[in-house]
Amino acid sequence: MSRVAGVGLLTGWGKGVAALPEDAVVAAAGRAIVPLGLPRIDADRFRRATRECVLGVAAVEAMLADAGVGRGDIAGQDTGLVYVTAAAYGAANRSFIDGAPGGTLHFPYTAPSAVPAEVAIEFSLRGPYAILVGGAAATIDGFWSAATLLAQGRCARALVLAVETFAECADLYTRARWLAPGPLVEAAACALLVADGGGAERADRAAPSALEALAVRRAGETLACAPLIAAALARAAGDDRPTLSGGWRGRRGALVFTGARGAQAPATG
Repeated sequence: MSRVAGVGLLTGWGKGVAALPEDAVVAAAGRAIVPLGLPRIDADRFRRATRECVLGVAAVEAMLADAGVGRGDIAGQDTGLVYVTAAAYGAANRSFIDGAPGGTLHFPYTAPSAVPAEVAIEFSLRGPYAILVGGAAATIDGFWSAATLLAQGRCARALVLAVETFAECADLYTRARWLAPGPLVEAAACALLVADGGGAERADRAAPSALEALAVRRAGETLACAPLIAAALARAAGDDRPTLSGGWRGRRGALVFTGARGAQAPATG
């Protein structure tokens, strides 16, 4: 079985689940997008990094604090990384098409790779990795992929990371509101999964779970970040093996952690 040993969460509402309003629609007060400010990272090499990259690094930092572990505890080949995003190409494509000065990606189609690359460099991660492009259902696949890596013994721990930004393409989202009912809330989140014997199973789900509905009600529409917000809410309530679900473009998936419950494995190793 795998368990969630820590979740770092940054949203347009602030840091952590405590910053989430009870009702995102009410808190948004008519705003279509709730942006996430750029966190301060004391590293000169991020001077020209994309906003998504900086947010990804900051989400991992927040996860380390929540899990109570240090950078050295996740460094090396025993840590896997699964990155998920739906808005992956938006900001880079807009910068490229508009010819905006100061754009940091000369090849916009590489945008999904930039975030996990910067995270791997910053935290010295050398384990297996995967990149999934899609919404919340893809994040469910990401959790399953991470749990499978652990069950197969390919790594001792795995990060599931998602970053979603919308401000750069606000006009496009405004013209296609039917695609994602608002408010759209920028977010970056990272969960640490550790091996505890067993694995996880995916299943189709017709309707949102209570936990999924709670995450959307409190955070708003965060696309790929939604299952991670649900995991953060569950962890805050003392549940480190939550049943997660998420939908995207007519598909809704669920993830159930499986196997006999044994002694909890440490987050380090």
